[in-house]
Amino acid sequence: MESAAAVLGRKWHPAIIYHLLEAEQLRFSELEERIHMVSGKVLSDSLKDLGEKSLVERSVSDGRPVQVEYELTEHGEALKPVIEEMAAWGEEYLQDAPSPEESIV
Repeated sequence: MESAAAVLGRKWHPAIIYHLLEAEQLRFSELEERIHMVSGKVLSDSLKDLGEKSLVERSVSDGRPVQVEYELTEHGEALKPVIEEMAAWGEEYLQDAPSPEESIV
């Protein structure tokens, strides 16, 4: 459990994995657009961490301009059922969650 929490417990890791599952391969700027609330530095640090955990692979093109793309490794792809369940739970929770005004006592 602790190993899974180390990966999925980081704030942006599940979102990055979710978007890479959807698109298969994305450039840094495309991830920034999809996860618009994350700063570039935090996204960069998160991608580096996911790479060190062998969940995301970074590839650099030889063309001009140089393009860096990210995709899930086999281990990253194995998280698909977990990420799908997290997304489903989030959608269900948002439907049932009280509005911010209702939660103020």
